[in-house]
Amino acid sequence: MKSYRIGIIGGSGLYNIDGFNSQKWVKVQTPFGKPSDDLLTGLLGGREVVFLPRHGRGHRILPSELNHRANIFAMKKLGVSWIISVSAVGSLQEQYKPRDIVLPDQFFDRTKRSTEHTFFGRGIVAHIAFAEPVCGELRACLHQSAMRVGAKVHNGGTYVNMEGPAFSTRAESLANHRSGFDVIGMTNLGEAKCAREAEIAYATMAMVTDYDCWKSDEAHVTVEMVVENLRSNAENARQIVMDAIPNIPAVPGCSCHRALATAIMTDRNHWPARAKSQLNLLFKKYL
Repeated sequence: MKSYRIGIIGGSGLYNIDGFNSQKWVKVQTPFGKPSDDLLTGLLGGREVVFLPRHGRGHRILPSELNHRANIFAMKKLGVSWIISVSAVGSLQEQYKPRDIVLPDQFFDRTKRSTEHTFFGRGIVAHIAFAEPVCGELRACLHQSAMRVGAKVHNGGTYVNMEGPAFSTRAESLANHRSGFDVIGMTNLGEAKCAREAEIAYATMAMVTDYDCWKSDEAHVTVEMVVENLRSNAENARQIVMDAIPNIPAVPGCSCHRALATAIMTDRNHWPARAKSQLNLLFKKYL
């Protein structure tokens, strides 16, 4: 039976997991340029896993410099069908405390990079359904694992994606807080959009590190604060990933894995040869 791989995107510490065996760094070329780094393949919990350090080893890439298309295409090229994204976020509401974990089910886009968050264009038009941008099946799996390992987890919420690299102004933070949004980060929306177009199930494990700067009785966010709280929660993240991986379905079967079935609008007779060749990996099963 074909083996469907599980992808993990996150900080470098995540691949230092006990039992992550047969590790091999793989260089992957894509039509969209270079991924953030080589990808680490191996075995964890009886499953084939592919890990990508989002900002490169040594944290060398700004959020606004991330090549989401290359990162997700590389995952697809290596046979990934599910992606667990682990990232730092700021809390926009009182109930999400630093070192809590939030599993968002929605995104709100405050970026200006929509053309960089799609594989399509250049002669082929597609419109994916994105009302539910997170895979409910994968999110439920992560929630159950977080509960089993005793993490303080919140199931659901809206992730606001800003650009950065500067943190929010107080006015921006207050506006996001008053709008009822839950957490804020700089990286996950582009991943989620590209993953849906690539028919990869995607879910975010958002690690709360701070209260952004809307909360006047708390210190505003700093790099030191983010790093300290991420390190404190790193073991929780590793335990959740280790517990979740064996419980992810062996065969893709949710609607995320059929996202392109009715999304492509351009008549096949009008597909430019170059674009068709570049995107063949994504839609070849429909040809």
